[in-house]
Amino acid sequence: MGNLPVVRTSFIGRSGELASIERALEEHRLVTLTGSGGVGKSRLALCAADRAEDRFPDGVWWADLSHLHDDQLLTTTVCDGVGLMDHSSRLPEDALREWLADRRLLLVLDCCERVLASCGNLVDELLAAAPGLTVLTTSRQPLGIAGEHCLDVPPLPAGDDGDEAVRLFRDRAATAAPRLALDDPATATAVEEICRRLEGVPLAIELACARLRESSTQEITGRLVSRLDALTDEARWPRHHRALRTAIGWSHELCEPLERLLWARLSVFRGVIGTADAEAVCSGGPLTCDAIAPALERLAARSVLQRVGEGYRMLDTLREYGAMWLAELAEDTSLADRHARHFASVAAQAHAGWLGPSQVAWYRRIADTHADLCAALDHLLAEDPEKAVEMAGCTGLFWSCCGYLHQARVYIERALALPLSPGPHRTRALWALGITLTLQGDHKAARRVGEECNRAARRDQDAESILSAAHSISFTYLMMGRPQTAHSVSDHALRHLPDSSRDAPSHMRCRVIRLFALSALGRLDEAYEEATRLQQISLSHGEHWARAYADHQLALIHLLQGRPRHAETHARAMLASKHTLHDSLGIALGLDLLAGAIAAQGDGVEAARTSGTGHTFWRMIGHPHRGTPELGAIRERWERHARESAGDTAYERAYHRASADDAERGLAHALERQSSP
Repeated sequence: MGNLPVVRTSFIGRSGELASIERALEEHRLVTLTGSGGVGKSRLALCAADRAEDRFPDGVWWADLSHLHDDQLLTTTVCDGVGLMDHSSRLPEDALREWLADRRLLLVLDCCERVLASCGNLVDELLAAAPGLTVLTTSRQPLGIAGEHCLDVPPLPAGDDGDEAVRLFRDRAATAAPRLALDDPATATAVEEICRRLEGVPLAIELACARLRESSTQEITGRLVSRLDALTDEARWPRHHRALRTAIGWSHELCEPLERLLWARLSVFRGVIGTADAEAVCSGGPLTCDAIAPALERLAARSVLQRVGEGYRMLDTLREYGAMWLAELAEDTSLADRHARHFASVAAQAHAGWLGPSQVAWYRRIADTHADLCAALDHLLAEDPEKAVEMAGCTGLFWSCCGYLHQARVYIERALALPLSPGPHRTRALWALGITLTLQGDHKAARRVGEECNRAARRDQDAESILSAAHSISFTYLMMGRPQTAHSVSDHALRHLPDSSRDAPSHMRCRVIRLFALSALGRLDEAYEEATRLQQISLSHGEHWARAYADHQLALIHLLQGRPRHAETHARAMLASKHTLHDSLGIALGLDLLAGAIAAQGDGVEAARTSGTGHTFWRMIGHPHRGTPELGAIRERWERHARESAGDTAYERAYHRASADDAERGLAHALERQSSP
């Protein structure tokens, strides 16, 4: 159980360090691996965490902090790392403490140096709140809190005292230059000299290996000797820093001019870099758009970039070097602005494409670029408030489904607090804030924002704005347990707007609220017709969000009217769609219904298991009501039926086993299981 990154290159040596970390994790609750950039702290921590997995029944969880430039997103990044997507209005720190309180897990925080003080405070609080928590961190400096056990990570042994650096060189060289005869005596001697000159620093060795495509080992040795001799100032370039500075600087010099320019411009990115994003942000001047893709490939071949899926990632040390050159080129301000405006455009395109066949792709795109979207918003909030509020409104609904409710609320409230002109962009931001507040259970604030959104929409005289306001208000009333009011608001908006608004995204969203309200009012025949019609409209658009909720309601109606097999089919369809969208709230709702359908068919043990998995998702999102309020009594009836079928002992065993299991594994089981004949 956990989320450790998958690394495709082999791990070389470090047996002594791994043994020390293993002992330290047995004796201390906070272990920090310290060392200079490029020395291999992250890779060592990953290997140690993987080896320790069996000791932690609740898993090993990894949070990468390398993209953080301040502490605003620290806690939410850690929440993401442990799989917590809290939907409540609590502070993220409070939600995280509660989530970890009764768990026995290992939390790895990688690259803490940028947010050192805040990271230390957070770790101190978490260790106090969660007795079963152990934390392993990597940092260029210690966190400096009580109970911290530091282990310095040295470079790999090189030269006469060991051969781990040589082994690393040989392993990476086999990929970079597979035809190189490493056993040739002259080559072997040169390899040993390279590793000795580079002081065994792993990143420096990997960068040197990348040179083997165009230089011999003897040529590399000669260049290193001359370059290192030039760096004689020990005060400025301590021993290990000199080796890494030499390797990075040499790699930079050996890049073509356009590759160096791209390296510098890529430093504005925070997360995984897609080719299209690099083309949009980094092209200009001598670096044409067509030159970006091949230059990315060459930078990856030189180990400046790492391939991650279909994109690229730059190590923090190399990003810092690129940022230094970007400032030297006096392009840092203009590139930050281009980066921000590009991702604002991505958010706008996603919002415009929400109601269509690319909906799933846009959800994934917004989730995958989260770090860069946050960086863009931070920049625009300072430089262009109008663009910031437009962007915040566009990301609102996506972030609510992707589990980023706290970020959505913070960014939208920051944007709306700025002096802004009235208009549809501000109205959309109010709508997104109202949805966010409702999902967090802050209904009083949501009603206030919904009414403000409604007043703004009337001023806009825009059909989509009016429907958005109705959606926000009716959704809040539905979640407050007032389905009649929710129905009245959504139905009035749907009936009194022109036919031209029927293809507006919020038209579909209002239909979902009206459908839920009909079911809650017991008007099941009307609800069935509405759900069937909604499903047809959804299919015509090729979207999944509304279709999933149509399936949810069809499952509920079939179940209430005594057709549990039909209910199970629709509940599974709903789960599949919500899983595709990574919508944890929708998954939790679907699991509740699926458990009821299975219980109604007499399989109490499987119903208990499904309900236990649902409990895991409800805990993960911290939802205060487990969905719409009127389902509470119905869930209790399904649970009683399941207990009677299975017996209390078997029910409790299956339920607790599932609720303690990995959420994704439990969901996979629920999706795979078929109804018994």
